[in-house]
Amino acid sequence: MLTMDLLRHGALEGGIKYRGQVDDPLTSAGRMDMDRVWSMVAGDVDTIVTSPLSRCAEPASAWAKEVGIECIIEPRVAEIHYGKWEGKTIPEIQAEYPGLLERWRKNPEGMRPPGGESPEEHRARLNNWWQEVCESHQNRHLLLVTHSGSMRMLLAHTLSAPIASTRNLSMPYGCWSRISYQNSSSQLLFHNREPR
Repeated sequence: MLTMDLLRHGALEGGIKYRGQVDDPLTSAGRMDMDRVWSMVAGDVDTIVTSPLSRCAEPASAWAKEVGIECIIEPRVAEIHYGKWEGKTIPEIQAEYPGLLERWRKNPEGMRPPGGESPEEHRARLNNWWQEVCESHQNRHLLLVTHSGSMRMLLAHTLSAPIASTRNLSMPYGCWSRISYQNSSSQLLFHNREPR
């Protein structure tokens, strides 16, 4: 069985924005939230996989070094590319592209942020990576350090749900979940374990 914990990065300097590939640093509280999750799973994880963006890769690399395990930088798990929305706040996007963000937030299927990546392209690269991991990491426990959009897409895939379902998943900063894969079947797992 493959077990994978999925951790979203913590809060970032500069407040709430559509960042995508914009690489803003974590706040100190954001890093502490991630460290708290790491303290809960560190004893189980044998490999860390991380987005190349520093808000994910810096903590992931530090944790891997701390316990002497492999840390894999994986570009396919990076956040969706938001094109011309990148680095902008919700009000800024709404002013420049009236009605478009509202449609996106309701159901992004078949859409593309101006100059950016479609959800279908995002899902395809994540699914390609997930298939490789399922074939090559059986009997492993991985920690994936990534972004809300990538987590939503992976969870939708795990639940055999459409892209539209990603809009019904709340992903606060520093949140985590767990999925397992065995015999061509995936499950979303819930835990109530306290930090060690």
